[in-house]
Amino acid sequence: MVKKIANFFNKEITGLHEAAYLLAFFTLLSNILALVRDRLLASEFGASHALDIYYSAFRIPDFIFVTVGSLVAISVLVPFIIEKINVSVEEGKKFIDNIFSFFFLLIIAISVLAFIVTPYLVPIVFKGFAVSDFPQLIVLTRILLLSPILLGLSNFFGSITQVYKKFAIYSLSPLAYNLGIILGILVFYPLWGLNGLVAGVILGALIHFLIQVPFVSKQGMFPKFNLHFDFKSIRRVMLISVPRTFTLAITQLTTLFLVFMATFMEDGSIAVFNFSLNLQSVPLSIIGVSYSIAAFPTLAKYFTSGDRPKFLAEIVTSARHIIFWSIPLSVLFIVLRAQVVRTILGAGEFSWSNTRLTAACLALFSVSVVAQSLILLFIRGYYAMGNTRKPLYIGIISGVSIIIFSYLAVESFAAFPTFQYFTEALFRIPDIQGSSVLMLPLGYTLAVFVNCILLWVYFGQEFVGFTKALRRTVFESFSASIVMGFAAYLGLNIFDDFFNLETLPGIFMQGLCAGILGIIVGIIILYLLNNQEIKEIWKTLHHKIWKAKPLPVEVTEI
Repeated sequence: MVKKIANFFNKEITGLHEAAYLLAFFTLLSNILALVRDRLLASEFGASHALDIYYSAFRIPDFIFVTVGSLVAISVLVPFIIEKINVSVEEGKKFIDNIFSFFFLLIIAISVLAFIVTPYLVPIVFKGFAVSDFPQLIVLTRILLLSPILLGLSNFFGSITQVYKKFAIYSLSPLAYNLGIILGILVFYPLWGLNGLVAGVILGALIHFLIQVPFVSKQGMFPKFNLHFDFKSIRRVMLISVPRTFTLAITQLTTLFLVFMATFMEDGSIAVFNFSLNLQSVPLSIIGVSYSIAAFPTLAKYFTSGDRPKFLAEIVTSARHIIFWSIPLSVLFIVLRAQVVRTILGAGEFSWSNTRLTAACLALFSVSVVAQSLILLFIRGYYAMGNTRKPLYIGIISGVSIIIFSYLAVESFAAFPTFQYFTEALFRIPDIQGSSVLMLPLGYTLAVFVNCILLWVYFGQEFVGFTKALRRTVFESFSASIVMGFAAYLGLNIFDDFFNLETLPGIFMQGLCAGILGIIVGIIILYLLNNQEIKEIWKTLHHKIWKAKPLPVEVTEI
């Protein structure tokens, strides 16, 4: 049995869709555990002030991990390690020791500095909280500062495991990470309170790291600390990783700003924001991340060989299928938002008011899933071209846009009662306090579309014919999705009398049946339109994609 499992993870990929679908499967497993984690948190706390404190404690460690940990990202280090090992194993080991030593000192120094200044940063970054909240928030933040160290080292070791094509090891790491957090909720929280919750996060990060140590040691590649730095090699790595790091840092800064604004809102606003953001990340991870990662190696190969037509064809194929999948899923999430949220989070202290508010935020986030997914593809495309500056510049514009749009939305919501009434009526939450939190996903979604449009325009200018190749897919997917969404909405009313909506199984079955009805109608519409993507998917599913080798997902956030 063990041998069969090992062989499963080492089969060759037969094509883009096979790799994307299999990657989506393993991403789905990780997301399922993440949703179990969120359900346990929702059940224990509801959308409460305590959970606001817990989620806020991640922000500073998350920023450190993204800015410092991404300097040794897998996508950056793997080509360098392969290059050195191709010269000799000794050269590879020397390079690993050099980068490890530099990175280890850097991440430790930054984390220690953050530990010292945390008491001064917390009152500034989370100004909206009461002064009495700061001591607890400082303690939680300081504990979580271990996470960027452990996950940064794990990503470093992950580069080595991937060089030797041991994808199974790294694919299991995110699952272990979420299991550690779940253990913290079930075991450590009853013992130590909120400190126990973050202790579970640290345990998950530790397992994420340790699960890779045995193989790295067996290969003789376990890094040795060495203070004699080869700054020439370090500089080469930094030149590649720094623009990517800045791009990721912009995302973290904008998220930090949104959390900062949420501290001035009703208790539970940060929890609602995070729950809805996590839920919308499921289709984003399964579609956008899967296709962008699956396409990246081929894109890099075509561009470096000078084959621009094949490069464009690969981008177009990936974009077509991202659009094909993203728009219908977004529509289903919008129509079935209450059923999705109630089924996944509706337990214990998570009230019906919490459900409705989170569902409204989820609907606004879901509108941008297709744009977010395409952005991931465009960025990978530019990275494959060796162009890291354009995504950085556009990312800066996007980050500033998120801040401006969110601020204006919040101010408008408070200043114009008509706008507030319209928003609350649209999402059916006129009687719920804290509805101002909807302005955060609204500002985020508007800015994401600005980012996507800019990347699309620039990409279309560099590759003539890109936009034209996607017009039919956009039209067919959007048209079928609208009809599908209407059918699903009718299904909610039809199945309303079939199930007891006072129970979790009843709500789940109502959403499931309505969703299936909508999907059937959508497939019929696409079939009548002679949709190309349907044919390609059918052909792919006839391949034995379960025999493909999974591509691991790199951790980019704590």
